[in-house]
Amino acid sequence: MYPRLKQRLWIKVWFGALAVWLVLTGCQPPPPQRSTARRIVSLDYCADQFVLGLADRGDILAVSPDAGAAFSYMRAAAAGLPTVRPRAEDVLILEPDLVVRSYGGGPNARTFLQRAGVPVLQIGLADDIDGARAVIRHAARGLGVPERGDTLIAEMDARLRKARLHASGTRALYVTPAGYTAGPDTLVHDLLTAAGLDNFQARRGWRPIPLERLAYETPDLVAEATFGAGANHDDAWTPFRHPVARRTMGSVPVAFLDGATTSCGGWFVAGAVEALAALRPDTPTPESGTGNEGRTPSLRESPLDGPSRD
Repeated sequence: MYPRLKQRLWIKVWFGALAVWLVLTGCQPPPPQRSTARRIVSLDYCADQFVLGLADRGDILAVSPDAGAAFSYMRAAAAGLPTVRPRAEDVLILEPDLVVRSYGGGPNARTFLQRAGVPVLQIGLADDIDGARAVIRHAARGLGVPERGDTLIAEMDARLRKARLHASGTRALYVTPAGYTAGPDTLVHDLLTAAGLDNFQARRGWRPIPLERLAYETPDLVAEATFGAGANHDDAWTPFRHPVARRTMGSVPVAFLDGATTSCGGWFVAGAVEALAALRPDTPTPESGTGNEGRTPSLRESPLDGPSRD
């Protein structure tokens, strides 16, 4: 009888230990995901957005000098962080274990840094919203936090679904302060389409605003990107200052769009789509519940500043 009793006792102990293990591993939430890189340097403001939005603040050694600029979406999160110029000697002296870049340091920066033994995470530029998803996913995996990337993509997609309505037939002309606009095969075109607007610019890529067309045809509205004081070419001559353009801009509603939401192809493009969708004539206004015909829309009323990560 004693061997059987001993065997039963060991079985109970084993099952008890198994139950405790299942409780500890299966019923407890996983620990917070942490970036695998501990000393991260970002070389340009597009790379800054992903480092500031995905990495742990304590793991960021330095960001680019433009991280806190008005055209940087994550400018609030950059406050208080050291900055570094995108020069090899300035970067290497910090002894980073990961450098993140989009264009910073020039075309040879990645090769030079890798030869010096420093891993480099290259961030691409998105041409559409699908591309933005891919860039976010790539950046999150490169920083060792894929779940954070998935979360940002899910939140972005939820906002896009809410903003996306049936096509309204409203033709919008997107313009930059330098007098350029974006046609098909650009991220801006995809953002306009996602907001239910038709792009007035039919020619592909980035081009000067179509002065010849504006002489005989006008868009329903103009979405002018702003990039903060000192970055809007206020004193420069651009096609936007041509008499034809000025006459057109004086006859159609002009909305001011935070350019930081359209740059670098991150999760924050959802803010641009939401703001553009609010310009549609069939979008109810909070005041009346009817369309917004007759009033000049201004996106400066919307809180589009980038969030901070503390």
